[in-house]
Amino acid sequence: MTKPHTLADWRAPALLLEAHLNQVILGQPQAIRLLLIAVFARGHALLEGNVGIGKTTLLRAMARGLGGECGRIEGTVDLMPTDLVYHTYLDASGKPGVDPGPLLRHGEQLSTFFFNEINRARPQVHSLLLRVMAEQSVSAFNREFYFPHLLVFADRNRVEKEETFELPAAARDRFTMEIALDYPRDSGDLQAVMFEPRFHDTSELIRAVPEGLIDFKRLNSLAAEVQESIHASERLRLYAVDLWRATHHPGDFGIQLRDAEGIGAIQAGASPRGMSLLVRAARVHAWLQAREAVLPEDVQAVFHPVIAHRLVLDPVYEFHRSELVPELICKILNAVAAP
Repeated sequence: MTKPHTLADWRAPALLLEAHLNQVILGQPQAIRLLLIAVFARGHALLEGNVGIGKTTLLRAMARGLGGECGRIEGTVDLMPTDLVYHTYLDASGKPGVDPGPLLRHGEQLSTFFFNEINRARPQVHSLLLRVMAEQSVSAFNREFYFPHLLVFADRNRVEKEETFELPAAARDRFTMEIALDYPRDSGDLQAVMFEPRFHDTSELIRAVPEGLIDFKRLNSLAAEVQESIHASERLRLYAVDLWRATHHPGDFGIQLRDAEGIGAIQAGASPRGMSLLVRAARVHAWLQAREAVLPEDVQAVFHPVIAHRLVLDPVYEFHRSELVPELICKILNAVAAP
């Protein structure tokens, strides 16, 4: 493939990466498109789904397509923040030693960091991860380490809740998107996953994705160019502000929830950072559709994965979050008039 030079040229390798990912994970085109949008918006992504649905495989395949170095850690109840930074050991002679952990091992070449089953890690670990996600840096060994190209991918199991720690609102807000994966609906896709040998060897399946298809070192400048080049009209801006207002005061827009008494269920709506990330994602969606301006459908396409995990419910209703929040999101999109 010819090396891309313009913003339009970059669209072809982006869509090619998407096509390869759709060959690795069948029946998940929407989730894959959303993950691609998060990457080009330079946003961290949290995947949620049932066991064995392909969350880890998808994130590993995306990391391969982006190139650069990949760090990884498994969330466990005994994981400590220092485990991300370094680990100690005894060498063959019995002398203690210290090696860099998964965050530091690759230095500035670290392009993706994968946190598997993040909700099994303790809040202290989440706190360290928050700084890395927000500032792309960490303090260790009396110096600062910087990761200018870093994206954090994480996943969590939707079903198992034992020995898990719910992510606090501050941690959820650092993720540009929470992307849901579900079982394939198409019988052909399900049969392929069950019977085709290529799906039985995950490592070999992932190697089918061309390594470094997207130059990770150019993603920051490309993302900035997308944000500068894709325009938003004044009417579109007002529409986004109304959407933000509706997340805080749904009653002002005539929105009532089925299982809650109107606005009493909402403790806090979307943050300004969340709405900023919504606009970033909408611009990338428009760019992938070969448009030069954001349309309401671009905002609507990314509204749920960008905003839903940012809504804070009253603790009384939090147990029913999985039913109430999608209903609220749907009603907001229906109630707020689009330009």
